Amino acid sequence: MIHHVWGLFTHPGQEWNEIRGEEETVSHMYLTHVLLLAAIPAVSAYIGATQVGWSIGGGEPVKLTQASCMQLAILSYFAMLAGVAVMGGFIHWMARTYDANPTLTQCIVFAAYTATPLFIGGLAGLYPHLWLGMLVGTAAVCYTAYLLYVGLPKFMNIPEDEGFMFSSSVLAVGLVVLVAIIALSVITWGMGIGPVYVR
Repeated sequence: MIHHVWGLFTHPGQEWNEIRGEEETVSHMYLTHVLLLAAIPAVSAYIGATQVGWSIGGGEPVKLTQASCMQLAILSYFAMLAGVAVMGGFIHWMARTYDANPTLTQCIVFAAYTATPLFIGGLAGLYPHLWLGMLVGTAAVCYTAYLLYVGLPKFMNIPEDEGFMFSSSVLAVGLVVLVAIIALSVITWGMGIGPVYVR
């Protein structure tokens, strides 16, 4: 797993070809990649929100209670796990439009590796500062989009022009999934599973 993560950052084009050539199962992918990397933002946010806190306007740091932050971290962790599977399902469903015939497993593997920069960017949660979060988040989203546009034509074995359209469709679906996760967060907060601040 680690050599693929490193390869996606150092030589993504070549790494996508290597990943495509491997026979990977969904269970193995989740056990060796997704479960570990999805924990990075959840654990980082937990540590940052309970131990460091964030300051608004130079005042006292605002922190969350450990119990409420643990609930939010667990929910966000499961949302990330589900998000990878949902994106893989959408990629598999859309592949028919572009004359690609990947298996559902291959699509979930592709979605998992494409999300790697977002998972690693979650380290910014250790020090919850607005500008740091925006900077790291923007860089992670940009590199994820780059991996998507570079990797999809190679991984699906389709022409570059079709790969561009396919990647744009996947990116649009990804944004819809993100908005859905945010909406679910608001609903769960309304049900009483929300942040509780340290007073």
